[in-house]
Amino acid sequence: MVVRAIKFNGEIINIEVPIKAEYRVVEAPPNVRGNTAQSGTKQVVIETGVKVSTPMFVEIGDVIRINTETGEYVERV
Repeated sequence: MVVRAIKFNGEIINIEVPIKAEYRVVEAPPNVRGNTAQSGTKQVVIETGVKVSTPMFVEIGDVIRINTETGEYVERV
């Protein structure tokens, strides 16, 4: 992830992060047969240790895109 720092007189006055970032899923509960067809969600853990609510079809090893402003799942990459 590229982060941009804005300096003024040698002091950092602002930090800009991208609106969306990609992370690998490291923990996810197993899917139960039939659950992937429903619109339910489950909690997964991404590589930073943060828990994110995702659709049922997301599995360990998937790379997902997260909105960095809200912390919400956007899409599977």
